[in-house]
Amino acid sequence: MRTGEPLPAVGEVLAALATGLWHWNTATGLVTVDAEAARLLGLPSERTTLSQAQVRARLHPVDWNEISGVIQLAVAEGTLGEVRVRIMDDRGRVVRVGRSRFQASYDHKKRSYEVTGSLQEVTEPVPGTSAGRTAVTGDWRRSREAFLLDAGRALAEARSTAEVLRVAAGLSMPGFSPDGLAVFGVTGDRLTIIGHHGHQPGDEDPFTHMALDTDYPAAEVVRTGRAVYLSSPEKYKDRYPVTWPLAAHFDRQSWAFLPLTVAGRTMGAWMAAFTYPVAFTPDERSVLTTVARMLAQALSRAEAAESARELTDGLQRSMLPKLGPEIPGMGVAARYVPTGGGLQVGGDWYDMIPLPGGTSRTEFGGGRFALVIGDVQGHDVRAAGLMGQLRIALRAYASEGHRPDAVLSRASRFLHGMTFGALDEDPSDLRFATCLYVEVDPASGLLDIARAGHPDPAIRMTDGTVLARPTAGGLPLGIDPDADYPTTRITLEPGETMLICTDGLIETGGHDLETGWKRIRTILEEHDGDLEGLADALVQAVHGPSSHHTTGPLADRREDDIAVLLLHREGDGSGDPATPRPTVRRTVLSVAQAEPERVGVARQQLRELLHDWASADQVDSAVLLLSETLTNVLVHTDADALLVAEVRGEPGERRVRVEVTDTSDDLPHRRSPGELASSGRGLMLIELLAQAWGVDPRGEGKSIWFELYESEGSDGSGGGSGPVDVEVVEVVEVELP
Repeated sequence: MRTGEPLPAVGEVLAALATGLWHWNTATGLVTVDAEAARLLGLPSERTTLSQAQVRARLHPVDWNEISGVIQLAVAEGTLGEVRVRIMDDRGRVVRVGRSRFQASYDHKKRSYEVTGSLQEVTEPVPGTSAGRTAVTGDWRRSREAFLLDAGRALAEARSTAEVLRVAAGLSMPGFSPDGLAVFGVTGDRLTIIGHHGHQPGDEDPFTHMALDTDYPAAEVVRTGRAVYLSSPEKYKDRYPVTWPLAAHFDRQSWAFLPLTVAGRTMGAWMAAFTYPVAFTPDERSVLTTVARMLAQALSRAEAAESARELTDGLQRSMLPKLGPEIPGMGVAARYVPTGGGLQVGGDWYDMIPLPGGTSRTEFGGGRFALVIGDVQGHDVRAAGLMGQLRIALRAYASEGHRPDAVLSRASRFLHGMTFGALDEDPSDLRFATCLYVEVDPASGLLDIARAGHPDPAIRMTDGTVLARPTAGGLPLGIDPDADYPTTRITLEPGETMLICTDGLIETGGHDLETGWKRIRTILEEHDGDLEGLADALVQAVHGPSSHHTTGPLADRREDDIAVLLLHREGDGSGDPATPRPTVRRTVLSVAQAEPERVGVARQQLRELLHDWASADQVDSAVLLLSETLTNVLVHTDADALLVAEVRGEPGERRVRVEVTDTSDDLPHRRSPGELASSGRGLMLIELLAQAWGVDPRGEGKSIWFELYESEGSDGSGGGSGPVDVEVVEVVEVELP
């Protein structure tokens, strides 16, 4: 072209440069291409309009997905976009690689993109030629770095061999991705298949237990520690003619076998197979080698973790007992879940011990037995060892016939001698243990409970109501060799279930004792199934996948072991199965003169018993009257008080009866308190708030009781209808002694 002559048309210049133009409107879903762009896409060289689906069928799926992301990024940053795309033929083979630069805009009203760009072929040989699949510089190298970072992070997070293999199978390498993977291990002098992907079940059989001296690429890699690259079936057949028939029927075109080396030791081999020819350029070999190294490290970590976990589980489970044979009238279920990683072995345990007086020395039969659950401080092998010794000591003391308080006292002295009593003991390694010991009488349902710093038991009543049963307790075992452990007696009614557990069930997932108990309580109340199903539900709620959505308000703590014991008393207690038994809730609690703080516990027990009562005012009235009667016993007598609260009937027609018994023979007497008197209004409150009340003399002492009826309080009428202002009421009343 001479100076001064007019410039050629843009279309002619682009055609001379083998550059095509295209326009895409996402609102209509149509792509318009000129003749050159159509030719590059493998279509007739003429201007045409294609649908998105037609264009997508011509591009590699990975590249098509990247185009959408680059368009959005270009619009957000107000810059040009550029992508490299692989153009495929009808058989799914790459015929050329193109570069496209484009300008994109977004229509907010139509919520669509308008994209106009160019398409030019990159001078890169197609697969199958002697230099096929040479590396694309620039973009490909950046994609490789990003891929290796993502692959390294994913493999580092894999915690088991299965997870490592799953991550390896999902790796999409930049520019070339294998469709067949296999990981070989070594056992003795033979290859083993650790895992594979892209093959049918049974395809691995010929390669399993193959001798290392076999003429097979993976065996050679393990023997020599050097990688083997086979870019064509011919090269495979020429180099390994003996085992070529084993690989021929997979219809692959290229193979890479790389050593899995950790700390200078070749632990196996990794095979990556391709359905298209790969030249294995230096860049491609570099990617494969790096992935193989990361894969070897991940497999080594997973193997070590699994070995440690197997050792941990075996150690602890070997120390845990099996539940005894069936007990008439009772059902027992237990669960133990070791958590944490490596040798983070915990000291949680449970036991079920036949006590003297049963029908047999080796079987539980229908005699008494004990349930024990505990947790030795620490998460190491020493904690597990102490746990085993302490469990044996507790079983020995219980088998001698000692009562629960004596069993724990002796166990505390034993553990103190094992830890605090050793002269050469490191002060930083002193240990203690929490424990809950329950002596069970299957015939009567009586439970005698001694507690050493352990969480209290919980009772699930027949209608699903759950009560945490506060019990008297002492210091954790091993701290004070002369510690006392008072015994609390409760009755497990027919149809009720007792839960005892270690703190791992409550606090796992960042919960504290309060929020963790609320989570457990919900499971206990809502479960509708047998005892084994309830045990599974409790563990699943805090240890299974669902627990990741119900973490507590505190920062996550190291997961603890979980031990759970459930005791269920069967039957309805009526004697005649055909006679329906009325719905009854009952709680019994003793309040000693020296334990005035248990008045608050009694109030909480009554609120839990009336958790679904129709009238909140009546609940407040019942709690107020209970507090008044208990306090009067403690203030005006020298005796302890016994509380019995019972709810009977169907919802809406129920009756609550609260009875406080003491051993004092002094009956109430009338008195007239002055306006400024600080006491003397107990019976006044009972007369105003209770539907019925009374004082019943007993053989020793007396019983003061009151009743509230749900049907009379649900509509705001009757006793407990509202708060009472005791300061403005003048009445002559009887003082509770």
